[in-house]
Amino acid sequence: MYSFWQTARLDISESVRSKWFALYALVFGGLIATLFIFGLTESRVMGFTGLSRMLVTYIQLCMAILPIFVLLSTVRSLAGDREAGVYEYMLSLPVSLSSWYWGRFAGRFVVVFLPVFLAMGISLLVGIPMGAEEIPWRDFAWYSALLVSLSFCFLGIGFLISSLSRNSDFAQTMAFFLWLVMLMFLDLILIGLLIQFQTPAPVVVGLALANPLEVFRIGAMMLFDTQLILLGPSAYIILDNFGEHGFMAYALLYPLILGFVLAGIGFLIFRRTDLP
Repeated sequence: MYSFWQTARLDISESVRSKWFALYALVFGGLIATLFIFGLTESRVMGFTGLSRMLVTYIQLCMAILPIFVLLSTVRSLAGDREAGVYEYMLSLPVSLSSWYWGRFAGRFVVVFLPVFLAMGISLLVGIPMGAEEIPWRDFAWYSALLVSLSFCFLGIGFLISSLSRNSDFAQTMAFFLWLVMLMFLDLILIGLLIQFQTPAPVVVGLALANPLEVFRIGAMMLFDTQLILLGPSAYIILDNFGEHGFMAYALLYPLILGFVLAGIGFLIFRRTDLP
């Protein structure tokens, strides 16, 4: 356990000193600042105003930005260590392979989640002296939980890709391609299946709910649109099979479980290919 925490601490300290982390933190801090500067808290959408309106926009931006940052930074770091011969050096130390692997996973989770969470928390702290009528603590708690789930999921994907890749260029290409496919499956490909191949709607909805990005999107949407009006007829399939509370539980648990399973598969591959 001691080596696990030491590995996590080392990964955090190395990541904080890197240039990508500075850019990563600047992006999310800049998003919050931009939303305040352009007066988004004073606009109204579907009855949402103030900080609630800003959080709705912020969470939608996170859906597009967070996964690609997590994937690229993770696969570049781990695959780069393989190319630099860090694995061989670490295996020569009295640190178990599982402690090193899962310690890095825990440290990387802290690094990728903390800037996103702090930016969202700062928005509430800034909104209070600016005269916000109501602090949306419920939305803040739900969005934080959804971001934990999303970060965990894409960390698991990143660690699996890193275990399968022999160099950082190939790992980054795989990560970017996977992210692009998930984005396309939000709307473009699924609409094509419905129109071109006359695929039954339940099958298309099932494919959509296998995509963690889509699950995150619908979960975030359900917090301000409990009837999922924006989804159209597909909302009936989701609500009939899950219900509001059931789907929110699914939106939290499915990405977490998927991330853990994929990271576990990555560990098995890593252990098999890197131990003598």
